[in-house]
This record gives sequence, structure tokens and C-alpha cells, in this order.
Amino acid sequence: MELLVHGKTEVYIQLIEKVLQEDKTSLMLVPEISLTPQTVDRFIARFGEEKIAVLHSKLSIGERYDQWNKIRKGIAKIVIGARSAIFAPIHDLGLIIIDEEHDQSYKSETTPRYHTKEIATYLAKENNICVVLGSATPDLGTYFKTTTNEITLLELTKRANNGSLPSVEIVDLRQELEKGNKTMFSTSLYKEIKRNLEEKKQTILFLNHRGYSSFVMCRDCGNTIKCKNCNITLTYHAKVQKLKCHYCGYEVPLVSQCPECHSKNIKHFGAGTQKLEQQVQMLFPEATTIRMDVDTVTKKNSHEEILNQFKNKPIDILIGTQMVVKGHHFPNVTLVGVIAADSSLNIEDFRANERTFQMLTQVAGRAGREEKQGKVIIQTYNPDNFSIECAKKQDYNLFYNTEIMIRKQLKYPPFCDIIVIGITSNKEQEAIQITKKIHQYLKNRVVKENLGIILYQGMPAPIDKIKNKYRYRIIIKCKFGEEMILLIEDVINQYNQMKESKNENARLMIDLNPNNWY
Repeated sequence: MELLVHGKTEVYIQLIEKVLQEDKTSLMLVPEISLTPQTVDRFIARFGEEKIAVLHSKLSIGERYDQWNKIRKGIAKIVIGARSAIFAPIHDLGLIIIDEEHDQSYKSETTPRYHTKEIATYLAKENNICVVLGSATPDLGTYFKTTTNEITLLELTKRANNGSLPSVEIVDLRQELEKGNKTMFSTSLYKEIKRNLEEKKQTILFLNHRGYSSFVMCRDCGNTIKCKNCNITLTYHAKVQKLKCHYCGYEVPLVSQCPECHSKNIKHFGAGTQKLEQQVQMLFPEATTIRMDVDTVTKKNSHEEILNQFKNKPIDILIGTQMVVKGHHFPNVTLVGVIAADSSLNIEDFRANERTFQMLTQVAGRAGREEKQGKVIIQTYNPDNFSIECAKKQDYNLFYNTEIMIRKQLKYPPFCDIIVIGITSNKEQEAIQITKKIHQYLKNRVVKENLGIILYQGMPAPIDKIKNKYRYRIIIKCKFGEEMILLIEDVINQYNQMKESKNENARLMIDLNPNNWY
């Protein structure tokens, strides 16, 4: 099988070539805008620019119109884009490819709340065509369907160009603290960065927090500086000397004294990419660096410019958030450092282990992609966590077999579906009352009709106030089907009656299998 010695992009290209021979159009979806230019370049090199249309949110209205017309008129036979490209006006669809199918960005968290894979499956059935889902770390639900023969599993058993997998080292940060090392770099990572600089090789440092520090706290009274609109701490951004809310955009100048007790004993805690960049420049003054996070990609084409600079110019170290994890190919990168592997373990989500394994495995895949041997150093306070151990071994099957047993015991997807009913209001008591009424209505229906669902008590959302709106939620575990659709319709009707009777200004949100539990 010749295909097995190439990367998955080569597999996609050969599939598209077959579809082109039938004079049909292929739709190629990627999770991040930053991946789009790289993907487009590869496809233009093979198929030419005339046949390709590109759709993503960074296009101007005029550019979007031109690309849309190119697709609608059938000029473009290959459509490349992010999530929303699934709605492109393709009349002769012959193939849908979803690259990095495990990525959370394929699920829309705003209205309309759709999942790209579900729409792709529907379009495939309507057009009697194939959907190809590609990933080195498949979504657990997707992989589960391969075990039940709902999806056909095809495995690439070798790395592109027959490259070897990078070696992975786990560093216990607790031991580093015991040694008196309070920097963001373990002894091992420091030495490897030094060696890479001497050998003129490139390094990627991954930290999934932007800004300088995660929160600012008074060491005398314990008060943390919070957003006035959201129940969340403000993040310190050193470059502009401001505290910013990453949810509503609220910002204030950096405080020099506590607003509660007026103490000047203010301390910054946690670390973001800005602080990491500062420490790199302090510890490795000879190194040239570039940073890629939400704060540095605000301008049009800035994703592409940063990636091209790192690829084509003598830049030693790329510092970034999850933007640098996915799909990028840098031939001279031989070292990847994960500064804090624990951040995704501490989220309130049953998928925390899965997210951690995927993130670590994906970022490890950036190292040693050509003939040069790669090395990955993962820094963590939880070295014994099984998702981190599986990432070290880069063993997806081991991770899957462990995690799927836990999911089955706890009745989590893919063995059930989760529906989140969210209620928001600018009056907290109103949100609480509506949540209680909807929960009581659901409880009565479950008892009366003996519905096979697990209904949880209404509770405040993990972040219970955003943009001056109080947020509550009700969680349902069930098998989603016609019965649940009818029940949800009845809940919506009940909610509308509540609003009409009391002129309430609350809002209702219902989401199936969301990425974030509201």
C-alpha cells in the first residue's frame, strides 16, 4: 500500500484527484484559520489556483463574495475552509474531508449550535458520497463508531517520509521546586533549548494561556481583581500594562494597590505566553523569538505572516497557545517544550483527559518531522496521570481502551448524549426561578412518563456571570432521539409561557453534546 508511507495530506490529495476525474467538487475542512494558508499552498502546488476557493472568517466581504460566486458557478472544484465552509453552495459535491476531526472548533458554540460532522454526514447521505475524517488522535466518539462498524477505520502505520516518532520526556515540576528552580523552565528543558540554539535548530514552546499572568491578588487580604461584568479574574497583559477580561473585553489599567484594603502588596500569579516570552528573552538573550496567540494575530493575514516568518527566517523559538499545536509542518523544529501540561486537566469537563492527551500528542507531532530526530519535554505536576503517560508513549489505543471503560461506567458519551439547558438573565433571582420551574417540569415528566433519562438539579454555570448576565444550567443524560426532541419542544413552550405571563427578560439556550458545559 503506497499510501501508507505518506502523510494524511497526500492521502487527501489523491482522493481529490479521483473526484476531479469524475468532474465533481471536493470540500476540505480544517479547524483553524491559521492552517488554511498552509493547506491552500499545498493544494495550489498540486492543482493550480483557478480550481480552488477558500472560505474563512478573516476574508473581507468582497473576498467572501468572490469566493462564494466561484463556488456557486462551479469554477472552483476544490473548496477549502474552516467550519462555516460546510454551508458553501456546492452543486456537484463528490467528497467531504474533515481534517483534525477531533478538534473542538468544528462544534459551533453560538447560535446556530451545529456540529460540522453531523451536517457533513447529512450531506454525504443526500449526495451518496464519502466523508473522510482524519486525525492522529480521533475523537473518542468517532473511534468508538469504528468498533461498531458505523465508520470504516483506515490506519496510517508510518509517519510521513518514514520519519521516526520524537522521544518524549516527562518532567515532574514538584521535584524542580524542591531543587529551588522557580523559573518556567525545568533543568532538562533549559539544557535542550541551549543545545538547540547552539546547533541552529528551532524550538516550539507551548503554553495554553495568553497574557502575562492569570490573575492579580492582594497578598494581605486575598482579594483578586475581577471583571465588573463577569465573575472571572482579570488577566494581566504586560505589554499594555492593563488587566483584561477574556470574556467581555473589559479592561482597566494595572492596579498598584488593592481596591479592598488599599494594600500595595499586589502579586501576579499564574503565567501566560507574554511572561513566557519575557523569561525566554531573559534566560536566552541570544535567541530570536516570535509569539503566536490571540493578542498577536489581530490583523488580517497575521497568522500566515507569523508562521512564514518562523518557517523562512532564522527565528529560534516560537512561543504559542493551541494555535501552534495543529497540523503545522516546520522541518527545522527538533524540540517542543510543553510548559504546563496540567491546565487542560483541571477543566470542569468529563473530556479533560481526552483533551489533554490530544493536545500533548498533537504538539509532540510538531517535533522532528523531517530526517532530524525530535524531542518533546512535557512539564507537569501530575506525571502519573494516565493521559500524560499515554501521550509519552504516543499510544492512542492504550488511551482509548482506558478512557472508554471509564466513560461506560460513568454513563458519559459515547454511551449517552448530554443536553445542557442554559438560562441567562440580568436578574439573578429571575434566572434561579426559571431554572427551578423548568427543572420541576422536567422532573414531573420523567416521573409521570417513566422517561429513561438522568436529570440533574439546576445549578449555577461554571462561570456564573458573563457580560452582566447571570447563568444557570440543567444537565440531562439521555439517548437523543424523537422522544427527546418532543420533550425539548415542550420545555421551550413552557419557557415561552413563563415569559408571556411575567414579561421576563431571561434567555433560554439548549445545546446537544456541547464542548463547554455552559
